[in-house]
Amino acid sequence: MEVHLVDGTYELFRHFYAVPSARLPDGQEVGAVRGVLASVRVMIGEGATHVGVATDHVIESFRNKLWAGYKTGEGIDPALFSQFQLLEDALAAMGVTVWPMVEFEADDALASAAAIAARDPKVDRVIICTPDKDLGQCVRGTRVVQMDRRKRIIRDEVGVKAKFGVPPASIPDYLALVGDSADGYPGLPGWGAKSTAAVLAKFGHLEAIPADWRDWHVDVMGASSLAATLQRERELAFLFRDLATLRCDIPLFESVDALRYAGPRPEFAALDKQLKAARRV
Repeated sequence: MEVHLVDGTYELFRHFYAVPSARLPDGQEVGAVRGVLASVRVMIGEGATHVGVATDHVIESFRNKLWAGYKTGEGIDPALFSQFQLLEDALAAMGVTVWPMVEFEADDALASAAAIAARDPKVDRVIICTPDKDLGQCVRGTRVVQMDRRKRIIRDEVGVKAKFGVPPASIPDYLALVGDSADGYPGLPGWGAKSTAAVLAKFGHLEAIPADWRDWHVDVMGASSLAATLQRERELAFLFRDLATLRCDIPLFESVDALRYAGPRPEFAALDKQLKAARRV
């Protein structure tokens, strides 16, 4: 059995900017929702039997209380923002399990769902469908993998290390140092992808990095400056790592049987017909 976990927020954004605009008679934009539904249909048509979709019901989360600059809903196109609720309703009517997140983020839901599913001996593989780099921390061997459906790339643990230079367990530390502009935290000055990967490949986590750069024995440019920055901004680095660390203990479901796709609900036919009749703009 394979479990497919889909980043609904990413899919909605992706389709909003990739498919033509389409509106209902009342002016409601639905093009991205139609695109996501079509994409999920393809996934199920290709054999996916157990599917869960996580969405950001609201953009803000507990992380906004930890870091003032963390991402918000500011700047999101209203035509895109208005489709979040519709997507959740449409997927639920379609018969797909949906997790609309409020306190936590969709990525936390994916991480928690992956952890629950991976503990089930009936599950052969958990596939997290998103290219977001922070989900790389959830990859475990070849049992829990990450899929970029647009590029048709699957990354297992070896693939994550090949891409970032560090294993999945070090991804939060990696993001703490290099930052994540999409989530709104900058990382530490001077710490680029190559230097961060080289140091973390040897030490694994922030607290294991020696304060004295001469104890690193790692060939990186400006090691003394990097070490000084890390010591000066140590608490900030730990804060950024906390922001990057996905929560894996949200009790979304007890058994993967809850994710088995059993077909659409009765109300889906009318909604599907309405969406398909939307006029392109």
